[in-house]
Amino acid sequence: MLFYDTHAHLDFPDFAHDLADAIERAKAAGVSKIITIGTDLASSARAIELAERFANVYAAVGWHPGHVSEAPADVRPALRKLASHPKVVAIGETGLDYHRLPSKTAGFGPADEQYKQRQADLFQQQLEVAAELGFNCIVHQRDSLQDALRQIEPFAGRLRGVFHCFVDDVPAMQRIVAMGSLVSFTGIVTFKNAQNVRDTLAAAPLDRLMLETDCPFLAPMPYRGKRCEPAYVREIALAIAQVKNCTLEELGKATCATAEAFFPKLR
Repeated sequence: MLFYDTHAHLDFPDFAHDLADAIERAKAAGVSKIITIGTDLASSARAIELAERFANVYAAVGWHPGHVSEAPADVRPALRKLASHPKVVAIGETGLDYHRLPSKTAGFGPADEQYKQRQADLFQQQLEVAAELGFNCIVHQRDSLQDALRQIEPFAGRLRGVFHCFVDDVPAMQRIVAMGSLVSFTGIVTFKNAQNVRDTLAAAPLDRLMLETDCPFLAPMPYRGKRCEPAYVREIALAIAQVKNCTLEELGKATCATAEAFFPKLR
């Protein structure tokens, strides 16, 4: 049985001392391919370096909305250059994040709207690059799903998005699927207090979802609270197969096929 980890952050310092071992543990657990995700230009370059180093690792390049304050005015030229690498499979992680707005730390004022607009501008640039180059996008949408949907919907037919670490409700999932995009689930599906996520998972078409760890974050049970790693896709898959009432083999076959259609370079 084979699985893919479609969203990992292998360039983070958490893996500095045992990355090769972590990748071997993933292989032993049946996780045959891993996509490591860039969060800014430097992180994206590191992701490419890891993809060059490990045959079963691929890269996505992008600028995370949480780092918008450090972003250049125009990320498009640099992203185009990074995306030309043969092992780059998508643009991202991009999107919107309203979880830590300036008003929550610096008092109320116009800064929140300026911050949101800067995120939207950065997201728009990355959507444009993806459409131009024929890539799909890895979308981050923390506390911002409706705005993220409104921004990506005009690109339907030119690109698709995977709304990663999905924790929203069934109608939101259905809206995403209706425009041709996907959802992806993490170790949150194993958490006792995440019945709402399992309800959405139960309603999601089996051929419109993918598996991810978002490591080093969100380790599934029984590893919750520890560093997450790609091998833990197996625990996530066990929980998802139970919710979907399918075998691990069926889940692996379906999710790998979906990942290969969304990220064609994985084939």
